[in-house]
Amino acid sequence: MDNTRVFKMSFAGVYPHYIQKAEKKGRTKEEVDAIICWLTGYDQQALQQHIDKKSDFETFFAQAPQINPKVSQITGVICGYRVEEIEDKLMQKIRYLDKLVDELAKGKTMEKILRN
Repeated sequence: MDNTRVFKMSFAGVYPHYIQKAEKKGRTKEEVDAIICWLTGYDQQALQQHIDKKSDFETFFAQAPQINPKVSQITGVICGYRVEEIEDKLMQKIRYLDKLVDELAKGKTMEKILRN
């Protein structure tokens, strides 16, 4: 599968959809940001800089300070694929983020989402 189109998508273009999905279910932008920072190691300022620069997903994840070591605990199906079985590492990171935002929208506690 050619994922180039997804990798070149602007993170800033997708970010509002993450917020909207969460807010529709009574969750907050702050919770979405906390999930993104947990996953990537970015702080709030660095996250905002990527949004302002309209970084694509490839750049966003390539420059992430540290992918959380607990990502292996993220399992399940997103977009018809098991996240733990996705072979392309960049696509897997994108789907991890999708999965975490889904869990937030489905009402999971932050403690469970952040694998504490």
